[in-house]
Formats: sequence, C-alpha cells, structure tokens
Amino acid sequence: MTTTRVLGRSGIEVSALGMGCWAIGGPLWGENWQPFGWGEVDDDESIRTVHRALDLGVTLFDTASNYGAGHSERVLGRALAGRRDEAVIATKFGNISDEATRLATGSDASPAYAVRSLEESLRRLGTDHVDLYQLHLGALSTDAALDLVGTLEDLVTAGKIRAYGWSTDNPDKALAFAAAGPHCAAIQHDQSVLQDNARMLSVCEAVDQASINRGPLAMGLLTGKYHGAAGRLGDDDVRGRAPEWLSWFADGVATPEWADRVDQVRAALTADGRTLAQGALGWLLARSPRTLPIPGCRTVAQAEENFGTLALGPLSDEAFAEVERLLADLRTVPAA
Repeated sequence: MTTTRVLGRSGIEVSALGMGCWAIGGPLWGENWQPFGWGEVDDDESIRTVHRALDLGVTLFDTASNYGAGHSERVLGRALAGRRDEAVIATKFGNISDEATRLATGSDASPAYAVRSLEESLRRLGTDHVDLYQLHLGALSTDAALDLVGTLEDLVTAGKIRAYGWSTDNPDKALAFAAAGPHCAAIQHDQSVLQDNARMLSVCEAVDQASINRGPLAMGLLTGKYHGAAGRLGDDDVRGRAPEWLSWFADGVATPEWADRVDQVRAALTADGRTLAQGALGWLLARSPRTLPIPGCRTVAQAEENFGTLALGPLSDEAFAEVERLLADLRTVPAA
C-alpha cells in the first residue's frame, strides 16, 4: 500500500497524511476576545504527539507564524530537535500576531514582510530552512499575491525554502499563482467529505500542485464527538465561539444540520471497521492522488487514530461511491 505522495512539482516525497499544528499553538485572540485558537494545551503532550506521528510514518507537519502567536512553531521546533531530517516542515506567513499578548494584530502581504516573517519562523522552529512556505491570506488579490512570487523564488535560490504555495479556496487565484512561479508546489484549501472543491482539485492536476487539505475532519465535526451538549466546547476554543466563517458549530456544539449530514454517511465511512475520522480521511485519500489531508492533533491518542489511516489506506471504491450517493445534493462548495 502506498503511504506517501509527492508535494506537487517540488518532487518532495511526504507521507500521504500530514499533521496540522494549529491546535498545539494554544490560545490566540482577536478583537473582542474572539478566540482563534483551540484552547489551552499541554506542550509536553504536544511534543509526545509529534513524536508519535513521526513513529507512525508521518513526515509532513503544517504550522503557521500566527498559530498561538508563534507558539506552535516553537513547540514543533522543540519536538523535531534531533529529528529534523525526518520531517518536511510547512509554515505560513501574512498574518501578524503579538507573542507577548497572544493577540492577532493584522496582516501584511508585502515582500519585505514575507522575508522578515520567514526569519522569525526559522528562529522559532530552530532550523535553517522551511520545506514549504505558504501565503496565509486567502482573500488577497491575485495581483498582490503575484507581487510575492519574485521574492519567494529568491528565497528558494538562497536555500531558505524549498518550495512555496498559497492557502486559498479560490481556484482562479490558485491557478494564476501556481502558473507564475516554477517552485510553487502546493495549494492549501478547505476540503473534506462534507465540503468538496472539485474545481481546485482540477487546478492542482492541471498545474502539478499538491492539494493540501485543511479542515479534513471539518474541525472535529467528522469525529462525531461534538454532537450535543455533552461535547460542548469552551469559550477559549474557536469552535466554542464560532466566527461567521465557521458554519460547522454554534454555541460550542455541532449544528444540527451538519451533525445530521455526518450521521447520514457514518455507516458508509465506517463499513470496513474504521472509526468515523479514519473513514473521512480515507475518503480524501480516495478522492484524488493529489490530496494531502492534514488533520490536527494535540494528543497521542488523536495521532494514533488519525494516522492509523495510513495503514488502512483509501476507502474502497464501493464505500466511496456510497458516500457520493448519500451526499450528492447536500455538499457545500467553499466560498471563493
């Protein structure tokens, strides 16, 4: 069974699943104390989680400069100390946060900030290069994104990064960006069994990009753990006080509409003995050879469940077809 995939035109081989490192960053706050993190975390457990992921064959770790105002990068750097050669590190730039206060303070899409943010990320990660450097501002105009390509290519030449990409849900923007620079290797976008972006997958195929799937478990909705008040999330968790763009949750629990959709496909996703989460990840692996889901983990148990999918592989053709039949008229397409 193939457990690796290639990171677009970079040729970099990575595990077919990566570990999303947003949650291990801990708290981050926006205006009016809107949570942008996943609540308090245990850094020692986070490090054990990264180590367990490595032991299970995971090589791709996705973080960002603003996850926990840089804390995610610091923890990941600690976890990879002595094991850097086993990991492909992806980080992002563009969002600004204050490490001392854990406050999100704005954004900067300038080429100069891209360079400065990378140096700060390298320091926090304790490494001399990042394997994949991603623009984190999905709503940025195409022209502004294209203004960064020359700088990103220069960073490749300097050996500071091996490849770059953009985190955006807009296929037209992704196509223009990927076509502009030879070392653009990946588009990170929202993709799950509940929210398919067929146009983006077509773009990735057309211009040889990896499809890095953020939200592969719909931020926990596809674990089934938050259906009802017993699984209510706290006010320090972004899902506990869901902002407008987060439709899966309301008042700290899965919305009835989305919980019902999960229940409709539960049997198909778990038919071969997988857990619900493993079925959702297996669907993504079956969806396209380009997909690279990056489920978040902050405990060893979560890593063992999620990355157990590597041994199980893609959903069977029959199970995949049944999921498609059940969800044919119920899916949403990510907003451009």
